[in-house]
Amino acid sequence: MHDLRDIRQDPERYRLGVARKGGAPAAIDQLLALDVRRREILQRVEGLRAERNRASEAIAAQRRAGGSVEEAAQSAARGLGVSIQEAEAALAELEPEISRILGELPNIPADEVPDGDESQNLEVRRWGAQPAFISEPRPHWEVGVELGIVDFERAGKVSGPRFAFLKGDGARLERALIDFMLDLHTQKHGYTEIWPPLLVNADSAFGTGQLPKFGQDMFQTTDGYYLIPTAEVPVTNLHRGEILAEDALPIRYCAYTPCFRSEAGSAGRDTRGLIRNHQFNKVELVKFCTSERSDLELESLRLDCESVLEALELPYRTVVVATGEMTFANTKQYDLEVWFPAQGTYREISSCSNFGAFQARRANIRYRTADGEVRHAHTLNGSGLAVGRTFAAILENYQQPDGSVRLPAALGPYLGGQSEIR
Repeated sequence: MHDLRDIRQDPERYRLGVARKGGAPAAIDQLLALDVRRREILQRVEGLRAERNRASEAIAAQRRAGGSVEEAAQSAARGLGVSIQEAEAALAELEPEISRILGELPNIPADEVPDGDESQNLEVRRWGAQPAFISEPRPHWEVGVELGIVDFERAGKVSGPRFAFLKGDGARLERALIDFMLDLHTQKHGYTEIWPPLLVNADSAFGTGQLPKFGQDMFQTTDGYYLIPTAEVPVTNLHRGEILAEDALPIRYCAYTPCFRSEAGSAGRDTRGLIRNHQFNKVELVKFCTSERSDLELESLRLDCESVLEALELPYRTVVVATGEMTFANTKQYDLEVWFPAQGTYREISSCSNFGAFQARRANIRYRTADGEVRHAHTLNGSGLAVGRTFAAILENYQQPDGSVRLPAALGPYLGGQSEIR
């Protein structure tokens, strides 16, 4: 959420920023018009209250002096009270509309972010050689089914489309990837592991930007809870409503969770395989820091996520995401895209985002500086990594001519030394 004072001071910056994110710049003008009206009413209320106070003091003085109070004076005082109530009622109607517009405004992209759609994403790094194959590489859904470690058909029977059973070595590989990622981030990168709730309330979903605009992307229970689409939601809200000490920052958390997404609006996209399922596993990284460290923390977050792919020896590229593909709440976003040989393209496996103070204002997460000033923190998060997509990338990049799949050496300690799946 944006600070209305900042929008008043530089409305053109916000008009441009909202437009770059695909929003309606007219919302800024509507917001400012409502704000002007609100301040006029507030000024009127203050004036009426002062006038009523003077009238009440005059009536009280007359009574103390033993004189009679004229009916006209009492009637005038009552009339001022009615006027105040009417003005306050008008104010009560404006406040929710102002809050609604502020809540639906996207964050403003950083100046260096390219404009446009996915075709304008800016590649900044490429790592690893794409594997060569004697014959045409097969997609991961075929490899997994033939090995007997993935079962889409029975998952469809039990739950429906876009679910999967992992069996035997498949389940073991998924668990090994989770443990490997958590150990890497906690033991080498300095993150504190969190085991968060999988259900959150509406305030938490608002704090990270899922609500109010993107409620259709989440599964909601009958009693008002939401299944988390990512651990970003509960972990960021861990400090909702708190004032942190500046010397405690940066705070770095990591969390493994199952994630649940309705995939609204993605009909016909990635309907096969493990790329876009309703339930999937992910290791998430979340940071809280000062505004001064915000950019540095984004770069270190990106490096932490890239290191997972490098340890697993999976070729990837890193792009700065263009404005048309960015999420609602972030100001800059790196996507890490792993190579899928059967599809002949790089596919997103991690998004690393800086949200500035946007989420912190929504969730009221602040910190106190050494000199006592209270400021909004900056928040960041990244996938470190999406486990199902990593699983799929291993099946495609490590597949062998005889149908087996070689396993990354880094996973050996987590698989009892197992080096392949047959």
